[in-house]
Amino acid sequence: MKNKNVILRPSGCILAGILLSVLLSVTACHSKPAVPDTFQKTEKKPLIFPDYTDITCPWNIAPLNFKVMNAGKRCVAEIQGRGTSYVVESDGEGNICFDSGEWRKILETHKGQSLTVTLYIDGKQGWRRLHPYTLQVAPEPIDSFLTYRLIEPGYVAFRRMGIYQRNLTDFDVKTLYENNAQYDDKQNHCVNCHNYQNYGTKRMMLHVRANYAGTMVADGGRLEKVGFPKDSLPGGAVYPAWHPTRPWIMFSSNRTGQSFHINHPEKVEVEDMASDLIFYDHEKKTVRYILHTDSVLETFPHWHPGGRRLFYTAAYVPDMAALSPEDKEAYAIEHYKDLRYDIMYMDFDPDTQTFGPPHKLVDCSARGKSASEVRVSPDGRYLLYTLADYGQFHIWHQSVDLWAFDLQGDKGAFPLQEANSPEADSYHSWSSNGRWIAFSSRRDDGNYTRVYITYFDRNGRARKAFMLPQADPGDNILLLKSYNVPELTREPVGFSREILEKAVRETQAETVRFESQRPQKAESSAHHSHPS
Repeated sequence: MKNKNVILRPSGCILAGILLSVLLSVTACHSKPAVPDTFQKTEKKPLIFPDYTDITCPWNIAPLNFKVMNAGKRCVAEIQGRGTSYVVESDGEGNICFDSGEWRKILETHKGQSLTVTLYIDGKQGWRRLHPYTLQVAPEPIDSFLTYRLIEPGYVAFRRMGIYQRNLTDFDVKTLYENNAQYDDKQNHCVNCHNYQNYGTKRMMLHVRANYAGTMVADGGRLEKVGFPKDSLPGGAVYPAWHPTRPWIMFSSNRTGQSFHINHPEKVEVEDMASDLIFYDHEKKTVRYILHTDSVLETFPHWHPGGRRLFYTAAYVPDMAALSPEDKEAYAIEHYKDLRYDIMYMDFDPDTQTFGPPHKLVDCSARGKSASEVRVSPDGRYLLYTLADYGQFHIWHQSVDLWAFDLQGDKGAFPLQEANSPEADSYHSWSSNGRWIAFSSRRDDGNYTRVYITYFDRNGRARKAFMLPQADPGDNILLLKSYNVPELTREPVGFSREILEKAVRETQAETVRFESQRPQKAESSAHHSHPS
């Protein structure tokens, strides 16, 4: 089966819409859906997939189509607002699909207000009304575009993956790159770590591994492929973070490996065997160490939106300092549950490109926990991160939840309880207005990650998260791929699929120059200081 995003296939709601349009054009006769005249009121709650009951949603989100799971022959859904009523009838498969124009109109006219949704089910005993639920329409929009990778949940080879961009205001999906195009026999390559500067797409990057290896960097309409000197770094350039305003990217350079459990709900474990922080200047095509330590594993960098502070996570592992690379690998596999990462930061002077000493912000290891994937809100108020029992690659860890740290107030660290689930809730991205968070979650079946969105209010409280809507509600059941690295942007990627594929396949990587100046050393005491 080709690796295509199944939301484009004409089934379910899409097929029903096509057939309805044909019938209307032929007969010019159609009875408008209506609430039944007589029904039995019940307190039974609606069972719908995805679960969109009692959520807060953006006013510019695509229709929240769903499948009714309550028993019955058919269903009628009524949305009621301020003097407004919109009624939709289910198709033959129990899908409720809203007209995009009507949906947009009712949400736009109810910004900052609540809508009531009531379902009426026609069953063996006639019509019955289920207990109504609410849709709170937030006054703030979500960024219109979401980039993600589709990939098998666990893999060894790189076959059949791609990077796509979804328009969140509708159901349009643009393929940015797929590695299974039938151009040649070099399909075995990985594309990953797409990253953007400050929610725009003028400056962006993504990695290509194995065949066609290189890092694709776009700056002002120019697309280049660069390569990092692997002999001078633990593992090339890995996890990226664009500086908010300058053509600089901070990377962690990681030597990682993955192991597969024989019988364990957490099927894959990614071990960190060596990791440092490196600074890449795209104008000069130079890279240099910022932190290069034998006893500390530094990873997942992220800039403060002001551009004068760098956050990252680090694990202090003195036992690994004197080990050979082979012994480090054995140590990481044997002690994978003992590796715990704290949240660190360094101040930065952009005029001199120099960093201050490391400071510990959140001492997670002291609590027997481990942090990863730090992200600061656009207003600089909150630092969002994942917290689990161990490790730094949290997408398979059932213990992982989303947490936030108040950088400007006195709340300290706290979980996003309303958005979290018993399964893995991991990689996250802020919207540019700081009111929305898109993240990956395995809450539906424990195996496949789906994109969920939560509202984050001005008081630092999250809301019940909801699944990325699809034209056909069944797509998130039928799609046998995981959503990976969801990144929100205000604008679409300017490069076409053809341009990106040509640049990847026909361009040789330019090796950047390694600056061998003396790196800043992180003293072990810095990783044992009190939180600041």
